[in-house]
Amino acid sequence: MRFSLFGTVGLTLLAVGCGDGGKAPEGLDNEPVQQSLKLTTFNDCPALEQYIEDTATKQMRANLEQQKPGYWERFGRGRYGGVVFGPMPAEDSAGGGVTSGSGNQAPKDSTGTNNQVEGVHESDFVQNDGTRIFVLSGNRLYAHRSWPAEQLTLAATLEVEGWPREMLLDEQDRLVIVSQVARSLPGTPAKGGGMGGGMVPVADMACYGFGCGYYNADSTKVTTVDVSDVAHPTVVDQVYLPGVFNQARRVDSNVRLVLSDAFRWPEAVKFYVEYSEDLYKDEEKLTKTLDALIAENEKHIRANTLDQWLPAGKHVDAAGVETALPTSCGDFYRSNAPSALGFVTVASLDLDARTAAPGRTSLVAEPGTVYASRESLYLAHPHYWWWPEVGQKDFTYLHKFDLRQPGRAVYAGSGTVEGSPINQFALDEYEGVLRMATTVTTRLPEPEHEDWWWGRTTTASRVTTLGVKDGHLAELGRSEDLAEGERIFSARFVGPRGYVVTFLQVDPLFTFDLSDPANPHKVGELKVPGFSTYMHPVGDHHLLTLGIHREPTGGPSTLKLSLFDVGDMANPKEVSTQLVGEAYGWSEALYEHKAFNYFAARGLVAIPFTDYSRSYGSSEDYWSGFRTELRVFRVDLAAGISPVGAVPMSDLFKTQNLPQWSYYYTPDVRRSVMADDYVYAISDAGVRVSKVQSLQTPLVTVPFPASTP
Repeated sequence: MRFSLFGTVGLTLLAVGCGDGGKAPEGLDNEPVQQSLKLTTFNDCPALEQYIEDTATKQMRANLEQQKPGYWERFGRGRYGGVVFGPMPAEDSAGGGVTSGSGNQAPKDSTGTNNQVEGVHESDFVQNDGTRIFVLSGNRLYAHRSWPAEQLTLAATLEVEGWPREMLLDEQDRLVIVSQVARSLPGTPAKGGGMGGGMVPVADMACYGFGCGYYNADSTKVTTVDVSDVAHPTVVDQVYLPGVFNQARRVDSNVRLVLSDAFRWPEAVKFYVEYSEDLYKDEEKLTKTLDALIAENEKHIRANTLDQWLPAGKHVDAAGVETALPTSCGDFYRSNAPSALGFVTVASLDLDARTAAPGRTSLVAEPGTVYASRESLYLAHPHYWWWPEVGQKDFTYLHKFDLRQPGRAVYAGSGTVEGSPINQFALDEYEGVLRMATTVTTRLPEPEHEDWWWGRTTTASRVTTLGVKDGHLAELGRSEDLAEGERIFSARFVGPRGYVVTFLQVDPLFTFDLSDPANPHKVGELKVPGFSTYMHPVGDHHLLTLGIHREPTGGPSTLKLSLFDVGDMANPKEVSTQLVGEAYGWSEALYEHKAFNYFAARGLVAIPFTDYSRSYGSSEDYWSGFRTELRVFRVDLAAGISPVGAVPMSDLFKTQNLPQWSYYYTPDVRRSVMADDYVYAISDAGVRVSKVQSLQTPLVTVPFPASTP
């Protein structure tokens, strides 16, 4: 594989203007935070094209300006930061019905996807309805009859075009599968959805897996499959849209997909100058060469057409008839605030309407955090600082869309909040009020180091409430600042209550009273070692959390389940803990809430767990120290947390002898389903079911064939 060296977007945001006493190149000044945020539509297509080309030119120039001599010196990275030239000499290197599916009675109780909001279904690569389990692995859909558990069988497989990402199952036996596909659209988007909105195209990257998967994708495909007969899944509808899939939600028959798309640079645009030793040594010549490249790039950008910037999608019906889905300029909004380069689209599909074209609402902005309630969808993205300066703070721009109209996301208002959310759980809508937990990073002077003109940072965290007033998301109230120097690691809102965990050396759990939106305030605080990355409400007065245990004095970290009693908000208590595995154990549930499975009907919680104990440099077989399993615990509000056992899965991967692991195919247990007294462990290698009373002795195992390139 041959690599090129070039400046990345993250470095661009930090580096532009670092030379020449910190002055920015003309036209690239930091823009102030927009406190009167709003979205406006474009009057016509020429206005949209003009805005795209102006924004693209500015971003292109920012990337190349950083490569001029002297811009990196003040970051201690030398004159060029090691990222100036491209093509340098490099070495080559390697749902629903009770009787649906099997025809047998469904279990009395079972678990589904761990959704943040009740009634708002989130997409995942596993879907089930108690009698059937659907799994995406590699480039296939695997459909199982899962009840009775002792008769778990693979009923059918269906090859899915591209790289399957996630899916949704509705009550009408419709499975909506989202995959990434390569349609060879015009231009050069950044691979993998773009870095910072598609600033720099990745060249000469190695290609792994079938069709290069995500790394070669430029479009999202939505395939609707009729699974009323689990043994014969039938494709009934296909939609192709430009962009990379972010998230999807379903409320009843309405599916909303959030897509992000890189700007599709003209093929002739370059983000580096050809390397030569003479040019590298002659700073004046290098500067002139970069200026000439900026001017040449702008010509190519201005010569592009709107159809090249915004290629059409297409629809394919059940009979195979194709219909083009061109872009409508009236569907696009621009913000009056600075934003990184890219497009964000909310695509709305009404499964009952059976119309060819999904409703689309698009922003010329970078993707960010997505949160959805039954009636609203919020997009949150950061203010765009071109480079660091003393006095800066983090700010988040929020845009609210009304989802009550089927097949359409209607813009409702925008607002600005200090700080940044950790993830979707930092946002929550309750009785028309948005509550948002943010960590505010502030850049302060560094008097001990006068040459550090960009200063140092400090942090504090808070909860802010917002509501729509006159078309704007206006701040209603905010809490006091919490935990100076720490950052939020998890947040959860339950009705009029809020919970926030921050971390530096210990784990403070803060409780909030949010009953009065004008006066959100901290009620209590509890400090324990480590930190929680996910909080799950249990009943009205308890929280079940997963995180990392660390002693204040240091040492190795361990996974930890904790049960907190928050009945007395002023005095929260950690009433039970359970360490999971030993040091260096890992679980996808630490950062992916869909991997965390709480079964309220049986008082059980299941989390995937993987460990690898082989010593560094050992010559033992890879699998000798590998262990992956589904850990199950009982949660009793009086007795606390106790281990039940584990469903082992390591042997499924050992028999496959180390296939090509990748982002979409990993040797780990990843999900679980619980139904009555049975536990199903799910991985990319297959599905296994055990009884709760004897987890170590599987009843049935359905292996999947190894994914091959």
